[in-house]
Amino acid sequence: MTEMILLKLGELVLKGANRYTFEDKLKSNLARRLKSHGKFRVYSRQSTTYIEPLSDECDMDAAYDAAKKVFGAVGVSRAKACAKTKEAMLETVRTYLAGNLVGEKTFKVESKRADKSFPMTSIQLSQWVGGELDELYPNLHVDVHNPALTIHLEVRDYAAFVHADPEPGAGGLPVGTSGRAMSLLSGGIDSPVASWMMAKRGIALEMVHFYSYPYTSPEAKEKVLDLARLLTPWTGRLIVHVVPFTHIQEELRRACPEELFTLLMRRFMMRIAEGMARRTGCRALVTGESLGQVASQTMDAMAVTGAVASLPVFRPLVGMDKEEVVRIARKIGTFETSILPYEDCCTVFTPRHPRTRPHLDEIEAAEAVLDVEALVQEALDATERVKIG
Repeated sequence: MTEMILLKLGELVLKGANRYTFEDKLKSNLARRLKSHGKFRVYSRQSTTYIEPLSDECDMDAAYDAAKKVFGAVGVSRAKACAKTKEAMLETVRTYLAGNLVGEKTFKVESKRADKSFPMTSIQLSQWVGGELDELYPNLHVDVHNPALTIHLEVRDYAAFVHADPEPGAGGLPVGTSGRAMSLLSGGIDSPVASWMMAKRGIALEMVHFYSYPYTSPEAKEKVLDLARLLTPWTGRLIVHVVPFTHIQEELRRACPEELFTLLMRRFMMRIAEGMARRTGCRALVTGESLGQVASQTMDAMAVTGAVASLPVFRPLVGMDKEEVVRIARKIGTFETSILPYEDCCTVFTPRHPRTRPHLDEIEAAEAVLDVEALVQEALDATERVKIG
């Protein structure tokens, strides 16, 4: 029988009557991510999702890597299917896991008998296969507490499966099961991580990026699009709305107090992001703000900038320190791109002494000299839409 990929479901199995909605979304997300690697059949049985290649041309290595980045599964294994007899399972262990068997010193066998018609209990099957392997391989010794190799046997409805220790899956919920949100994507470390974290909770994302040419370079814009490309193995296809922001920043510099510049700029960003969200059917905003990290992310500052939004604002990094954020950025592959030395619009006209404890009335008074609605509409109408993935 053929080699397959098995995905162990996480919190999806705790869902009630709508569990199959989550499983169906996981399967459709997998099918879409696997499409470029060959023809696969994706289906679910007994709290496990199976990826079965339908031809020899399938790239199993690429499919396995892709499956580990699809939210919804906590464990991913490459497994070999075989007949549901103890002899067939033993032989499959010897052939399929040959490299593991000769390269390790300690092992144990763990069995799961989902098909209760199988004549042996899980413990009996593990003991029989483990005993045979102990005799066949002098280098191996049973260690049920801390083995170097764990051999997994699963007796399921139509076949048995043999595999070694599963690798961690992406976890979370399938993208698309928790609605859509608009994420503010800068060129820094934080916003890609915030986007990834909300995608992990099942949110389908669109991105909005604010571009201040000629104060920021074309390379800065391309850097952000590269960050979006790095996120797509996790999030699926993305649309990045690139908003021209130069005119708004120049108007702020011309007419508003310097110490309020960053706060006023962020209020415009929130208005524009919400306008774009409503155009595209998104029901929330996502930012990479972390409490106290910079002057515009104090409690008072976030209250002022968030006051212009009527949609929910998700801030998944709000209680995290920089070290935690960097660790996730390295894990998901965005860190090296985020630290490239191309500045984004947030660094344009940075005030020397930014206000950290602003009052809403003074912010609104500073904005009163501007035609806020016209500036927001102008930016929305000039937005460039870039498809990624």
